[in-house]
Amino acid sequence: MKLISKMIDKRIAAYQNDLIGVHYAEVENMYRQIRGWRHDYSNHIQVMKGYADSGDLDAVIKYLDELDIDLQTVDVIIKTGNKMTDSILNSKISLANSKNIKVTADANIAMELNTSQIDLCIIIGNLMDNAIEACLELPEEERMIRIFMEMKNTQLYMSFLNTTASIKQKKQNGRFLTTKGRDHGFGLIRIDNVIERNNGYINRNSEEGVFTTEILLPQ
Repeated sequence: MKLISKMIDKRIAAYQNDLIGVHYAEVENMYRQIRGWRHDYSNHIQVMKGYADSGDLDAVIKYLDELDIDLQTVDVIIKTGNKMTDSILNSKISLANSKNIKVTADANIAMELNTSQIDLCIIIGNLMDNAIEACLELPEEERMIRIFMEMKNTQLYMSFLNTTASIKQKKQNGRFLTTKGRDHGFGLIRIDNVIERNNGYINRNSEEGVFTTEILLPQ
C-alpha cells in the first residue's frame, strides 16, 4: 500500500508541476502582451497625430476603435491588492473570456498573504481550470463563472461558482468524483492537500446546473 501511495503522490506531483508551469506561462504571456502594447504606445500616438494633422477624423476614430479592441485582450481585469492573486486571476479570466465565458469577479485582498504563491497558484489555477472546463460543455449563453474573494478577519475567503451541464453530483467518502478521466482528479486532490496543510477549510456544493467551492485560509 505504501508503494502504491508513493506512486500516486509522484503522479500527482508531476501533474501539478506541469499545471503550475502552464499557469505561469499564461501569466507571462498576458504581461508580455501588455509590455508590447506599452512599447508601441508612442507609435500609436504618432499615427493618430498624423491623421489629426491631415484633418482625417474618421481615420482617428477607426484607429482608436482598433486599439480599444486590442487593449481589451490584455487588460488587467482584477486588482485585488495582492500581486500573485492578480496575476493568476487575470490570466485565467482572460482565458475564460477568450472562450466566451462570462466572468464576474469581486475580489479585495489589500494585504500580504502568508499562504505561499505556489499554493495560491495551485488553488486558484485548479478552481478556474475546472470551472472553465465545466462551462465549455454548455451553450455560450449559459456559460458563467462568479468569483468572490475577501479577508474575513484573519482568514482569506474564496468562493468560486460556475454553471455546469452536469446534474447534481454525489459524494463518495466525502469527495465529489471526477468523470473526466484519471488525471483530472489530481487537481481536486492537490487543492485538498494544500487546504489541509494550511489548516484551512473547503466546502464543495453541487446543485443541478451549478457547482460552488468555498475556501477559508488562515493568514
